[in-house]
Amino acid sequence: MASSPPLRVGTLAHTEMLTGDHARRRALLGRAEDGGLDHVFMADHVSFHTGLGMDGLIQAAIAASLAPRLSVYVGVYLLALRHPTPVARQLASLAESAPGRLILGVGVGGEDRHEIEVCGVDPTSRGRRTDESLAVLRGLLSGEPTTFHGEFFDIDQALIVPAPDPAIPIVIGGRAEAALKRAARYGDGWLGIWSSAERYSATLEKIQALAAEVGRTDPPARNGIQLWIGIDADRARARERLAKAMTAMYRIPYARFEKYSPYGTAAEVADFLAPYVAAGCREFNLMAVAEDTETGIDAVAEIRRRLVDGS
Repeated sequence: MASSPPLRVGTLAHTEMLTGDHARRRALLGRAEDGGLDHVFMADHVSFHTGLGMDGLIQAAIAASLAPRLSVYVGVYLLALRHPTPVARQLASLAESAPGRLILGVGVGGEDRHEIEVCGVDPTSRGRRTDESLAVLRGLLSGEPTTFHGEFFDIDQALIVPAPDPAIPIVIGGRAEAALKRAARYGDGWLGIWSSAERYSATLEKIQALAAEVGRTDPPARNGIQLWIGIDADRARARERLAKAMTAMYRIPYARFEKYSPYGTAAEVADFLAPYVAAGCREFNLMAVAEDTETGIDAVAEIRRRLVDGS
């Protein structure tokens, strides 16, 4: 029986880690390294709600260059908004610079349909387009000539070399049935969000069954979850700060997220997360909302120690 992947915990690569004064960027990322974190992660949006966004691969390259002891996790990349061939080249180039340190999460987005439309993509097609893109991307990242003819892409003998070595793990995000099938067919793992520990465990079982149906003998094993957390010794203050940040981001009342978004001290948050480890989660992407960035980094580092030690 194969052993479980190691437990990995990372923190969000805040804007302060990626823009502005270089000395501060290095200091914050160095703090994450020295705290024992495994990775930093970044989102990906082209034009989200108010026009703000971030390019996940560019931010991954910035973080990888400034923090050589950290992996970089793009969670999640909106692959359907790009053509997979230039994306494969970007990934191969990044892998040459930081071999073995990139994890690519892929999702379909959808919280802001206008973001998808302004990229020239029909929002109703984004799932099918993502599936085709993943098929093409998998072929191209193998370093072998790739031919694909589908609904969205017609590609003959495309070649991207050198192939990433080691291979870049591709993790599929999403809760819908289509996302689980996508993870079963194309993913090295699944990245959950807005899920209880019980539902998380059941979802992993379902993905394993779906992977068996498509003939996979290596079901997705690099499974994780992405969570917002509020950090403060005062639980009421932690909740208030977290609610304000999440409501501003999603334009949805915080009450909709509360049961999946723990808050309090690092110890209290670690206690909330422990059942996910028991359910099979091996990677945590934690978006810490705290008094300042340093406090958030330190809290995620303490959460990691508690989860790894089981205390």
